[in-house]
Amino acid sequence: MALKDGGIVILDYGSQTAQLIARRVRELNVFAALVPYIYTLDEAREAAPGFRGIILSGGPTSVYEADAPPLPDWVLASRVPVLGICYGMQLLTHRLGGEVAPAARREYGLATVRVERDGGLFGGLDAAQAVWMSHSDHIARPPDGFVVLAATGNAPHAAIADPERGLFGVQFHPEVSHTEHGAAMLRNFVIDVCGASATWTPENLVEVTIEATRRKVGAGRVLLGMSGGVDSSVAGELIHRAVGDQLVPVFVNHGMLRQGEADQVIELGRQLNWRNMTAVDATEDFLGALQGVTDPEDKRMIIGQTFADVFEREASRLGALDWLAQGTIYPDVIESAGTGRPGAKRIKSHHNVGGLPEHLKGRLVEPLRDLFKDEVRRIGALLGIPEAIVWRQPFPGPGLGVRCVGEVTWERLEMLRAADHIFTSELDAAGLLREGTAQAFAVLLPVRSVGVMGDNRTYEEVIALRAVTTSDFMTADWARLDPALLAHISSRIVNEVNGVNRVLYDISSKPPATIEWE
Repeated sequence: MALKDGGIVILDYGSQTAQLIARRVRELNVFAALVPYIYTLDEAREAAPGFRGIILSGGPTSVYEADAPPLPDWVLASRVPVLGICYGMQLLTHRLGGEVAPAARREYGLATVRVERDGGLFGGLDAAQAVWMSHSDHIARPPDGFVVLAATGNAPHAAIADPERGLFGVQFHPEVSHTEHGAAMLRNFVIDVCGASATWTPENLVEVTIEATRRKVGAGRVLLGMSGGVDSSVAGELIHRAVGDQLVPVFVNHGMLRQGEADQVIELGRQLNWRNMTAVDATEDFLGALQGVTDPEDKRMIIGQTFADVFEREASRLGALDWLAQGTIYPDVIESAGTGRPGAKRIKSHHNVGGLPEHLKGRLVEPLRDLFKDEVRRIGALLGIPEAIVWRQPFPGPGLGVRCVGEVTWERLEMLRAADHIFTSELDAAGLLREGTAQAFAVLLPVRSVGVMGDNRTYEEVIALRAVTTSDFMTADWARLDPALLAHISSRIVNEVNGVNRVLYDISSKPPATIEWE
């Protein structure tokens, strides 16, 4: 099945929301490949065979700067529809002879556009609608042949088009949720203008992924690093359906799991009939390697290396194993700057992206590497993975090791584990663990504070609670939990968790913060 044929190529110019464009297109069941703007036509065709349209992302540069990222010649020569977003619109304008200049007034945040003609982009949408702006340059003069589709009080050319050539530009960001009808605009472009193929469905993904895995693995045996989260569980079941008992799942208990988690993982393997599954308690290996380590990047790399060491040790015990499988997903790769993005900045390393030794990297099986979390969940539900796993809140591979800020010790992990269980169980009881929050957890801080318990002075550890709402995990906002609920949770933690005398609630959004603390 030509699952990727007839999709969309997205040229990445460094926008922080470029990945969201791909996600929005995929929500239309259309394949989208996010590739660097330096790609050649052949490379673009390899990433998205038979692509029907091109989207140019936003970016931090001004098109009139000497070193501004250019528009490849093949984009216009390919004669498929093109949509430029923010910098992409300015780049298209600049290339076609229009004028881009600094705006008299920068525009960041919500704005209202007035639609003057639909041009194929605004068909069926409101005459006035809220959009999200983020720009300091603007279109001073559109290229010849372009008409104005929409305007704001500050941006008279907020959307322009040459419908006959299928060229469109919007100054705002339709990919972000703040743009009222952004999804509909993208649908109008991708489906109606480009005529893209809507074949990127969970059913097709499962079929194609299983077949691709079967071809890649051949007769080899596959060692799966199993955590029990939705990513490794779905990856494991896809591989199991592809190669059966050639799959050897190894659950490594690194001692940094949440309360009761080890038992849940072992039970999952039994439910999925993974007959070769084995469990290893490597707590001492990990805690020994982390002794005295406080830097979060060092932690992640050490945990990744220790995982690899344990897997290799198990491989030698279990006999010939030809492949290492992981539940790596697309956001892991993005945040580790592992996509080859020119100028991309590493936010944080992921243990399963940055911590593997070189000799293992060519023997990896990662069936979910190009998928977002919501796509993984859809596939998991289709495969019959238990709902409690499919909708389990994200948990980092390094586990509580990156929620235990500062040095990781068994005593500190036990405090954190208990506090985290209190927090999440109370949210669950209030019906907020799945519907009200996308991710919620406790963090143990590397500070102590003075307190009073009874008539005695205490000098003990501090717990921070983190709960966020998000639809994509690329941006997030803090959850507005009921103060009475937070007070109850705080009371339980300081009364039930020995060594903790203060509880904080994190009200930071992403950006500027990340969801995890480390």
